[in-house]
Amino acid sequence: MNHPRRLATQQLADWGWGYETEASGTVALLVAELTANAVRHGRVRGRDFRMSLTLHAADPALRIEVTDARPDHRPPTPGTLPQSPPDEESGRGLLLVEALSTHWGVTNGDPYTKTVWCEVLLN
Repeated sequence: MNHPRRLATQQLADWGWGYETEASGTVALLVAELTANAVRHGRVRGRDFRMSLTLHAADPALRIEVTDARPDHRPPTPGTLPQSPPDEESGRGLLLVEALSTHWGVTNGDPYTKTVWCEVLLN
């Protein structure tokens, strides 16, 4: 089984940002957080999540999209994420996404899915 981080960093390497670059590490972390949230909060029995990567070569920037089957479970909007208590073991994933990406958000493409996305500069 290929893990989303491995798939994302391989694609990034194919586009010219090698495994040892800062961009690759950042993308791996962003993909890990978004896909973990899809598994934890967006899972519906018998359905999986979908990940897509779009390179905007002119910037250069990468858009990461993770679509799951729970449009009713929306995360807080950007800029309104609550801080997790220091003794909590989870609850910081979207804070990392917000800190490491240039922007992020949530969209509904149809009544059955939602997509959480972020964009990151690849300099």
